[in-house]
Amino acid sequence: MKCMIFSAGLGTRLKPLTDTMPKALVPVAGRPLLDLLLCKVASAGFDAAVVNVHHFASQIIDFVHTHDYGIPVGISDESDALLETGGGIKKAEPILGNDAPFLVHNVDILSNLDLKAFVAKHQPADLATLLVSERPTSRYLLFDNNNRLCGWTNVQTGEVKSPYPNLNPDACQKRAFAGIHILSPQVFDLMQAWQGKFSIIDFYLSVCSTHVVRGVEVPGLQLLDVGKVDSLHAAERFLQNMTL
Repeated sequence: MKCMIFSAGLGTRLKPLTDTMPKALVPVAGRPLLDLLLCKVASAGFDAAVVNVHHFASQIIDFVHTHDYGIPVGISDESDALLETGGGIKKAEPILGNDAPFLVHNVDILSNLDLKAFVAKHQPADLATLLVSERPTSRYLLFDNNNRLCGWTNVQTGEVKSPYPNLNPDACQKRAFAGIHILSPQVFDLMQAWQGKFSIIDFYLSVCSTHVVRGVEVPGLQLLDVGKVDSLHAAERFLQNMTL
């Protein structure tokens, strides 16, 4: 299986660090976020990795070319335009291939997740498997009693998105998306009508009534979003207690 690592973001919440470097190369305990994740992916037995780039793209490309992780690491170049999560996945199809499921992982997520065990939870008939949790947030994915995606809501504004008319969010399981998911290669056929930049969540919501997008919770999951400068110290403590 291949892994796509989302590294193209502008990292605005990590300013001023990202005024001179991409988010993917921001160090935690002396090691760039991308290095931490590529080591984890390689040790989990993945066949290859794909890293998308935009902000300070050349720095990431140079980093990848000067480090050996024992697996091929390809580059999906979004220098011309940042394509968001859905558009980024679609653009990477030539490198990811369309013959096997693949993992997508945000570069700024640290966790104790066993990637091998998570991959094993993906059911071949499903379009996607999303790592979710009950952590507090303002925006939740909505799932039915079979853990199948059926909508999205912003609990602060009351906004609801769903292919099902009159969906009641209070009748659904509310779960936070962890930025880690497994996708069937079938997504590329379903994305043909989607152009330019688009959200993978919007894509999932457009197809979840006809294709199974399943949420999976992992007991004992510990996860940290390294999205802000003040989270870096917490990330260092996190690494001290976790085996990535």
